[in-house]
Amino acid sequence: MFTTLLIIQIILSVFLVVCILLQAQGAGLGAAWGGGGETYHTRRGIEKVVFIGSIIGLALFAINSIILLVIS
Repeated sequence: MFTTLLIIQIILSVFLVVCILLQAQGAGLGAAWGGGGETYHTRRGIEKVVFIGSIIGLALFAINSIILLVIS
């Protein structure tokens, strides 16, 4: 059981890294230091799916971390 949860943790961490990198791909280098936030931007299509997926992945990662902490 512990090994299975560790494998799930690794898969979730890779998934989160990919989701975060995909989200940051649309932001320019100037936006990293505070620029580029002058307009309102709504998420549509695949951008919205990646955003929601990263939130769900983060919640699953946190729950799995707590379970691993409790059973170890």
